[in-house]
Amino acid sequence: MKKTVNWFLFLLIAGIVTVFVACGSETSEGERNAGDDYPSKPITYMIPFDAGGQSDLEARRQQPFLKEELGQSINITYKPGGGGSVGWAELVQQEPDGHYMAGINIPHIILQPLSQEDTGYETEQIEPVAVFQATPIGLAVMKDSDIETMEDFVAAAKENPGQITVAGTGTYSGHHLAFQQLQNLADIDIQYVSFTGAASQVQGFLGGNTTAILANSNDLVSYKDELTILAIGSEERFEPLPDVPTFKELGYDMTASIDRGVAVPPGTPADIVQKLEDAFLKIANDSTVQQQMTEEGFEPKALGAEETKAYIEEKTAEYKPLLEELQSSEN
Repeated sequence: MKKTVNWFLFLLIAGIVTVFVACGSETSEGERNAGDDYPSKPITYMIPFDAGGQSDLEARRQQPFLKEELGQSINITYKPGGGGSVGWAELVQQEPDGHYMAGINIPHIILQPLSQEDTGYETEQIEPVAVFQATPIGLAVMKDSDIETMEDFVAAAKENPGQITVAGTGTYSGHHLAFQQLQNLADIDIQYVSFTGAASQVQGFLGGNTTAILANSNDLVSYKDELTILAIGSEERFEPLPDVPTFKELGYDMTASIDRGVAVPPGTPADIVQKLEDAFLKIANDSTVQQQMTEEGFEPKALGAEETKAYIEEKTAEYKPLLEELQSSEN
């Protein structure tokens, strides 16, 4: 009888252990393969700006490649407002299953929560997938200006404190922070003149309303015959403007650019993020796409999810003191 009981207990325990192991195995397998059936339906690619802008043009360029790579239709939609914040606030509320993604711009996703009370999202909620394009910001004057070099610009600013005006787009924006960074590094006192958009900014500058302009690289390329471009905010010399030195080359330890990428809602499984990252980086590394971007005045970029997170953290640390300085100077 005792042997029978012992044998029964042995079988019972063995069965329980088997069930636990099987359950654990199924759970692990499920976690590892959350993206096996992804995507299972068309994917929404939301652009948080108006149709026709650069973010939209990039999404349109990527659309056929993404359909081929992922095997599902890519539906581009628009949710403009608040400089992108309306769309990003919607992004963080979506189901984290990889079927909803949104274009992101850096520094916008960093500066808005830092400079505004309620944007509807926090930077940390944005789950980046990739960054695929940069728009370096450069400093330029008109071709007929007495200022011919960065050295001339700094000298003129020191001789005329507060008199040199620089056109930029937006307040507490990438242009505004580049302005403040340059002012600090060069130890000069210059004035920032804010315009509501790149088109009005460029036309205002060409119309003689400011001494200089902090402009996006595509605009610098478009108007290069009318400008003397003093410096550019890329890490290395910018291919479409090979004769223009970087700020760093000239002794100013700064970079300045508007970066475009894509993100998904917080909580999206890692293997789904990886599948999207692979697709976007394949496009970003395509030689034809890179050539098109360069010819249009942009800098091809290919940062994966983890690299983008690190880049956002680095830029956040860089922007915070500059933003605080700008805000305190206006109070």
